Amino acid sequence: MDAFPAYYSLAGRKVVIAGSGDAAEAKARLFEGSPAQIVRIDGRMALDPLSYSDAVLVFIGSDDESFCAQAAFAARQAGVPVNVADRPALSDFSTPALIDRGAVVAAVGTAGASPILASILRGDIENHVPEGAGRLAALLHQMRDAVREAYPDMADRRAFLRETITGPAAAAAMEGDMAAAQDLLEASLAAAGRPRAGSLWLLDGRGPVDLLSIRAVRALGEVDAAVVEDGVDAGIKSRIRRDAPRLILSAGEILARALAGNRLVVITAGPPATALLETARAEGLAAEILPRATV
Repeated sequence: MDAFPAYYSLAGRKVVIAGSGDAAEAKARLFEGSPAQIVRIDGRMALDPLSYSDAVLVFIGSDDESFCAQAAFAARQAGVPVNVADRPALSDFSTPALIDRGAVVAAVGTAGASPILASILRGDIENHVPEGAGRLAALLHQMRDAVREAYPDMADRRAFLRETITGPAAAAAMEGDMAAAQDLLEASLAAAGRPRAGSLWLLDGRGPVDLLSIRAVRALGEVDAAVVEDGVDAGIKSRIRRDAPRLILSAGEILARALAGNRLVVITAGPPATALLETARAEGLAAEILPRATV
């Protein structure tokens, strides 16, 4: 990782945009509709460190190289991180290509190496981020304390939230029916403490990773634990939820964990064993072989 992505809270914070012209206007458009206090400055004001007091971020845009260098120096004297449009040598951070869904913001960056590539990748990713994702995130934020109270154990809470974001409450939020979404989420919380149904997924892990179906990618991101054989494609292993433990388990132990309410994936270095699938289904578990994409 050549650059670390970070998200700054904007509510009630001051963001300064210094300069004029197309570059400065483009930076200003990034913050349209944001809760930040946007301050536009130019000329001598932009060269005065006091103009940047209490700012959380500074963006500078101008065709004048000398102005950019002096404004960046003034902002740093005020202790504020600076981005200078099209001048990475003068910048403390780069501006990524953004997918803005309100409470959900996805960013694609190349550490300033190729903004065009970041823009192209953003277009590919944007199709997979629903317009209603921000509404769902806002609902979950609103209900955060209630969820924490109902599920004090972190593992149980994560499991509940993973189920929620693919359930009826999420679907209602995505469609914009926030009243129904809240009612459905509250009903789910009222059922806290009931035994959770486990599941078992089996996946052929020979790779390459781009043969993973969308269903398989989602499953790998939701698992509680993974059983991974030697020889599985490294790219596929990288798609497993990062905080999900990688375990070595016998078939009996796999079934026991799934029956206890865990979501497990077994990734093999070849076609999955159907015997395990049949046994799991006979025990009443939701079990399936995750499909590979067709080429």
